[in-house]
Amino acid sequence: MPHSSYLPERMGSADISPRGRFEAGSYQSFELIYTAGYFGIDDTGSIKIVHRFASDMGRPQFDDPAAPNYVTAEASNGAVLHLEYDMKRNIRPWDKTLYIKVVRGFLREGDTITVRFGDPRGGCPGMRLQTFCEHTFEFRVLVDAIATYNYVELPVQPEIAIVPGPPAHYRAILPTERETGETFRLCLKGEDRWGNPSDRCDETFTLRASRPVEGLPAQVTFTPGEFSVIVENLSVEAPGDLHVELVDGHGEVRARSNPLRISESMSLKPYWGDLHGQSEETIGTNSARDFHVFARDRAFLDAVAHQGNDFQITTPFWRHLNDLSREFNEDGRFVVFPGYEWSGNTGLGGDRNVLYRHEDRPIHRSSHALVDDLSDIDTDANSAEGLFHALEGEDCVVFAHIGGRYADIRVAHDIRLERSVEVHSAWGTFEWLIHDAFEQGYRVGIVSNSDGHKGRPGASHPGATKFGAYGGLTCMLAPSFDREGLLESLRRRHHYGTTGCRMVLDTRVAFDNPATLFDDDPLLGDTDSREVSSAMMGDICRSADAEVTFSIDLHASSPVERVEIRNGLDVLETVRPFAEQDLGRRIRVVWEGSEYRGRGRETVWDGRAVLQGNGFERLAPINRYNLDKRFEQTAPGAVEWQALTTGGFGGFDAWLEDSGSGTLEIETALVKARLDIAEIGREDIVFDAGGISRRIRVFRLPDDNPHRTMTVERRIALRDDRDNALYICVTQEDGHLAWSSPVYVFR
Repeated sequence: MPHSSYLPERMGSADISPRGRFEAGSYQSFELIYTAGYFGIDDTGSIKIVHRFASDMGRPQFDDPAAPNYVTAEASNGAVLHLEYDMKRNIRPWDKTLYIKVVRGFLREGDTITVRFGDPRGGCPGMRLQTFCEHTFEFRVLVDAIATYNYVELPVQPEIAIVPGPPAHYRAILPTERETGETFRLCLKGEDRWGNPSDRCDETFTLRASRPVEGLPAQVTFTPGEFSVIVENLSVEAPGDLHVELVDGHGEVRARSNPLRISESMSLKPYWGDLHGQSEETIGTNSARDFHVFARDRAFLDAVAHQGNDFQITTPFWRHLNDLSREFNEDGRFVVFPGYEWSGNTGLGGDRNVLYRHEDRPIHRSSHALVDDLSDIDTDANSAEGLFHALEGEDCVVFAHIGGRYADIRVAHDIRLERSVEVHSAWGTFEWLIHDAFEQGYRVGIVSNSDGHKGRPGASHPGATKFGAYGGLTCMLAPSFDREGLLESLRRRHHYGTTGCRMVLDTRVAFDNPATLFDDDPLLGDTDSREVSSAMMGDICRSADAEVTFSIDLHASSPVERVEIRNGLDVLETVRPFAEQDLGRRIRVVWEGSEYRGRGRETVWDGRAVLQGNGFERLAPINRYNLDKRFEQTAPGAVEWQALTTGGFGGFDAWLEDSGSGTLEIETALVKARLDIAEIGREDIVFDAGGISRRIRVFRLPDDNPHRTMTVERRIALRDDRDNALYICVTQEDGHLAWSSPVYVFR
């Protein structure tokens, strides 16, 4: 990193106690002692103790000795110190900075500064450690000994290990579709309360399948020290849907798998990937090797792509990434794409993701902002338009991404390369990006990935910082389980995206008269085509029909709350699996949306709800990933919460003591509302709050909703003046969403 390299061995040393292994998200107290080197520290000089951007360790505070995260600093010689904390006061990725300045006096060689993180002397319970695991969590110390504000990193840095806690819940993962007689595996793991795979599981479970499964054992045992149990060589001999439950010794179901559909035969099979994540060599956590191991062995993905910010990828690291993708890629088991995140400024097009079919292809950086070696600066592509030009002729695909920067596909888009847009990541949910594509007349598919920074591709829990959502997954419907097959899926838009759940999802258009299906977008020029009677998600078709039949077949991993049938920008119908007469005493309150498109999109929804003339029998939060945020019933008819959204949604379910009496008052900074309980029905009552789809919605649900499967068929009139982009958005009761890529039909 571009700090001063002047005599680091003469700038002192730092040590931390205690050392060792500490549970993620736990409260701990540490004493870091900096010992001044030969130069000491001059009057107005300083040290910085910095942590990675991705870290969600508790924010240091200096005012309340009895509160969490209290930090103090003392000089051994009585020099007066000034402490500040800033989220971005150092060079990325070591942004988060505790700044300690000598404001009166100075330090000589051997003098010390003692920094107490979570200083317990005044009653502080400790620092809340980051919520995700890291082999080498550093308290990185930088020294400005000569008071020039030009810092030198110490040659040896204090570090600890952050490890998982005990299991709080279990996960069971199956593929989502296989043929009769074809072997598959069941992957099982425990996760701690912050979503880290736990190696502290020690329990035996019964396996209960919804239909006969060849090779399924009666029981499985989790052994301490192991992160998972994998049951191989399973098969089912007859078509139908399957799920498997993990049942403990008390008869309680501790996990239910996602659904697996068994079909007689399939031309395309589903493969699940997280095509966007980072490691510590850029702005993430743990190494790039750890990244690939986690994706394969902890998240049980079929495919992954490391997508580091290009302006941090040095030439040696680019070679290393290509070596890793070559090493880990294994046809039929685990597909790895070499690639990178093109991270141009928003005004020049914003973030894009590049996935290559082959290794050793060039990296066209958006800039060399954090790459000192400028020998290849002539290969840079500073704008998205320049990137598309540089990639002409390359065997690759591109998709648009919303992160800190957002992709502006109105500024630049190349239909030859940019086949999809990413509507969800750990940064939030961004349906406005697919809306931008429709407005411009682009024909793109929908992907969802994580852009995870916490070392958990494919199982990217957001933790306790500004990442407001669980990371997404993309299901690719591919003719073969290799790079060629998956790239064909991406190029043909034969895929769907979710917010992290795995479901069976199929959408199709049936034509009354033969239609023309194009092998590629006809806007590119001449392309092969053929006559068809139906089309699947992602297809582009020309039809003379005035109407088509749009069919939906889904099996979700949780009960279905609603399905929106959409034609481009228009919601044609909202379909629910239950009727008005099925509604009960349960109401749902949802807050959602974002401030605007850029980095400051977070919307704070801290608030309270009060029932008058009724009471809450019980409450359950939705999408409450940050356990630091309060959600508490404060009275029989009152609940208070802290929450934020970054485009997605959160909220809670409330089971009322009486289904129809009383009033509900909701109070947040953005919305204040009063509703009669009797008026809350199946349809949303909406309170708009500006921004981008920023609002609170209230509606009623059945007390218990058993519906995980839906088959829907609708006749849809085609418009003449534009593409008919027919797709759906599925909302599960557990807070997860899924989007099918559109079928594009023009007349």
